[in-house]
Amino acid sequence: MVSSAHEAMHQIFREDPGLLARALPRAGIPFPEPTAIQPLDTDLTEIRPLARRVDTLFRVDTADDGGFLLAIESQGKPDPDKLSSWTYYLAHLYAKYQLPPVLLVVCRDKATASWAAEPVRVGPPVHTSMVVFPLVLGPGNVPAVTDPDEAADDLALAVFSALAHAKDPGLPAILDALAAAVNDTGGETAQGWAEFTELGLGETPARQLWRNLMTAYTSRFPGRGTLIEETLMEGLVAGRAESRAEDILRILDRRGIEVPEAVRERVTACADLDILGTWFDRALTVVSAEELFAEA
Repeated sequence: MVSSAHEAMHQIFREDPGLLARALPRAGIPFPEPTAIQPLDTDLTEIRPLARRVDTLFRVDTADDGGFLLAIESQGKPDPDKLSSWTYYLAHLYAKYQLPPVLLVVCRDKATASWAAEPVRVGPPVHTSMVVFPLVLGPGNVPAVTDPDEAADDLALAVFSALAHAKDPGLPAILDALAAAVNDTGGETAQGWAEFTELGLGETPARQLWRNLMTAYTSRFPGRGTLIEETLMEGLVAGRAESRAEDILRILDRRGIEVPEAVRERVTACADLDILGTWFDRALTVVSAEELFAEA
């Protein structure tokens, strides 16, 4: 099953494709200055019964050599079956697009990163027909961003640093710097990266640590980060209200009570959880949908 942490490790490059040109050189991996980075369809299926899908795929154009394809794979643990898939991806991409393909594997622990960096050799012992040399980003070569000012300068890179070091003992310092940067920056962009970080940390103690840091930072510095905190709370309340409204309408439907459009619109438009709670209780016993709104 694909996890949220798995998705976040490659999805972050879709959120900010330019991160490729900033993250790879900092990890000691040469990367030509792109003139354009274009997302491509990730479906690499050729024979329909055998579906193959790369995590993220870009066409990277450069001024010098015409560009190349960059396939990004998020890898949570060593998996021998992936080696044949990666070989297939590169061969298929080259045949389909007639552009040189490059494989980038992003990892969250050093053991998996070390395994992924090993060349994949295809052929009998007496002759190697093909060799795949993956590029790897992981905790061993992605810098730990622990300076709040540096994190604020490039939130995407700071978030990727946190995800790449999610299993490292030094993670708290990274998250502390990121929390400070997110709260100082404010606005919808910072809110988005705060939510992305929480999603990307997955169901781990690191996620709770991130939540605690955000709350603690706001407490230590009153007035800073208020916009983000309020926006996140608004999103939480809105989600609960939407869910409760759906429950009310579902109860009425299951009880066979007709729901006029005007009633449906009033229920779904309500954001007051107390009122929705009252309507929920009434939905269990009312004879008509309009009785939901009867005065006490």
